[in-house]
Amino acid sequence: MEKHNININVTLDNEKMPEHIDWSASGSSIAEPNQAKAFMLSIWDGQEKTALRMDLWTKRMMVDEMNDFFFQTIMTMADTFTRATRNEELSNEIREFARNFKKKADEAIMKDNENESK
Repeated sequence: MEKHNININVTLDNEKMPEHIDWSASGSSIAEPNQAKAFMLSIWDGQEKTALRMDLWTKRMMVDEMNDFFFQTIMTMADTFTRATRNEELSNEIREFARNFKKKADEAIMKDNENESK
């Protein structure tokens, strides 16, 4: 059995806010760590029947980037749900939610931009 590691390094500022995130994976062809502005990690504890999660983002993460990050993550979750359950109907509902989320998030940014330019 082959074993691999995924390493996530977070540098915090003096106020304990993430300033820099990088990650690497053993077995990868990329030698240097990859930089990231955010990550979400979910782990299912089968014994406790609970989801454990960790969400971090750097101070440089812009709202429009966060909107895209969430949209893409939700769409990926729909794909994962399809592979795990073969339930296309619910997966399509998740995708529809993601598209509505993205539309509303983009509209909110446009409204904020208009307000700032006044």
